[in-house]
Amino acid sequence: MKNLYRMLVATVLLTGANTMADAQIQGLINRGKQAVKREATKEAKKQVKEKGMDALTKIAGKESSYTANGHEYTQKGTLSIKTYNPAATGMVTFTNVPSNYEEFEELYTEFLGKTPYGTAAMMPMAMAIYGRDRAEGEKCIRLINYSSNVSSVLSQLKEKFGTNSYAPENDSYYQPYLPAAVLEGATPENAYTPKYPYTVNMRASVNKHQDMQLYDGRVMYIYMMGKGWDTEQRSVEIIQVNEGDLFKVFNCPSLYTQCKRIKGTWEGLK
Repeated sequence: MKNLYRMLVATVLLTGANTMADAQIQGLINRGKQAVKREATKEAKKQVKEKGMDALTKIAGKESSYTANGHEYTQKGTLSIKTYNPAATGMVTFTNVPSNYEEFEELYTEFLGKTPYGTAAMMPMAMAIYGRDRAEGEKCIRLINYSSNVSSVLSQLKEKFGTNSYAPENDSYYQPYLPAAVLEGATPENAYTPKYPYTVNMRASVNKHQDMQLYDGRVMYIYMMGKGWDTEQRSVEIIQVNEGDLFKVFNCPSLYTQCKRIKGTWEGLK
């Protein structure tokens, strides 16, 4: 840009007063100076922003752990509700599905609910609890889901986890192993047996964050990775109404969409 400015001044001076008045020459020079200044300011701001993002990524990417009821939970990630980063990721590991609602609530309010990826990873936990105990599971689902999403989750899980004359236990629609389909290492071929400790891997969606005026909050989109479907990325929408609030699941139909039929017998999760 500086070289361009020098060439511009030199060209104007060479043309002489015969082709342009002095005032026009000075105006052109001034505009050239302003253009250089704007570009320099823009570049400086860009560098500051990039350095800030790098620092934020390093801080946010640190692993943190929490123990509840003797169970170990760990989270690590760079997925942020404030800024969209297409390369951002998230990971949550756990040694056990929470034993009951009390443990689940503690885990949510004290640890995982404070990050978008931690909250997203609690959905398969809540689904697994629902599979064991409908009442406990429903309380867990209501706790971490935005109010508008609760009824659709419960109605779908009731069908996927329940049996009747239309969907007996040997029917492919009956899929109590759905919570394991998004855990690392679980595939239909190995009867959805995940690696241990259990791991949920996530990454940024191609969809950027949206400010939802109707719902008074900001929504971000996360891909939860799983081998239970041909399209391995499962989209989960996370909302935060006010800065500092715990995150909630805004929408997650991909998590209870029928997955590939199991080959073998599912042993369940710890």
